[in-house]
Amino acid sequence: MNILFLQSSSDLYGASKILVAVTALCRERSHNVTVVLSEHGQLSEKLIGSGVEVIILDLGVLRRKYMSISGVLNRAAATRKAFYSLKKICRERNIDLIYSNTTGVIAGTFVARSCGIRHIWHLHEIIEKPVLLFRIISRLLDQKQNRVIAVSMAVKKYWSKHVDPDRMTVLYNGIDHWLFTGKETSFRKELSISDDAVVIGMVGRVHPWKGQDYFFRIAGILKKEFPHAVFVSVGDAFPGNEYLYDKLDTIIREEELQDVVKQVRFREDIANVYHSFDIFILPSILPDPAPLVVTEAMASSLPVVITEQGGAMEMIEPGISGIVIPINEPEKAAALIAPLIIDKKKRTGMGQNAHKRIIEHFSRESFNKKIIDFIEQA
Repeated sequence: MNILFLQSSSDLYGASKILVAVTALCRERSHNVTVVLSEHGQLSEKLIGSGVEVIILDLGVLRRKYMSISGVLNRAAATRKAFYSLKKICRERNIDLIYSNTTGVIAGTFVARSCGIRHIWHLHEIIEKPVLLFRIISRLLDQKQNRVIAVSMAVKKYWSKHVDPDRMTVLYNGIDHWLFTGKETSFRKELSISDDAVVIGMVGRVHPWKGQDYFFRIAGILKKEFPHAVFVSVGDAFPGNEYLYDKLDTIIREEELQDVVKQVRFREDIANVYHSFDIFILPSILPDPAPLVVTEAMASSLPVVITEQGGAMEMIEPGISGIVIPINEPEKAAALIAPLIIDKKKRTGMGQNAHKRIIEHFSRESFNKKIIDFIEQA
């Protein structure tokens, strides 16, 4: 089968990692794979390095910043141009299936309908605002040429407001859990963190809804009681959000965290990073569809702290493999996290339970079987 994959970004965060895994699996099954991206980046380099054909063209990616009259007209023109370019690719390569790995690219569904071929839409997003963008994509999703994968029940429930739920299949992202075993790490030494420090870390794109600012507010409270705690944030700013670095620096100064905070940009040696942590936290302040970093941390045998929203609530068992904190209530959050800092045995036990849960419910083996069956039966 000849499969055309469409992806909105060329980073190597959650959805892009899933794309890498799915394309590799398809190639193992002797399917021909072509990936179209709007720009070169870490993802294109990784795909090309593994022998995948990558085509760069403007896919007319939808972003919140385009939700104005002029922006909508701009995206309509870009999508129309992408439509004709993708139709040409489909003809030249005899494409049997289009796989859109994002709601940010809508050209795929139009091309599939025009060419009479199948279309899979992989939903990694919950779009609360702007409402106009949510309604546009909902209308497009709810068309007969689409089969839709939702990465969590939270995602399916959200989009079911305007999309036929029978059109959507929940398929949790799988993880190569064996890559996160062991505890050897050079990351602490690199950051000059002492062996007796309790490291509380988060990994994720620097973005308003990912909660880096909330992370540092919690850190400001915990530092007063636990001066041996160190707080590490790993990840780059999403393009256009670079201004957030200054905002975070301001919070760090306000909370007097300069000596106990480490901010690190994107890292490929992510297992090395997780192994330096004692506690993992993802303090998202808006619904996070199915954060891959949570499963990575669980696979690394870390106790996981999440906010009470989104797909992460389906990943952990509160009180067993992690804990749940409220959104934007740093005092309450700090009080819930404190027992994990105090009790190493409690941290270790939760981490072991988290690792076991990954093996049983979020393994790569289970994901591979389900996703390839879905693709081949689409």
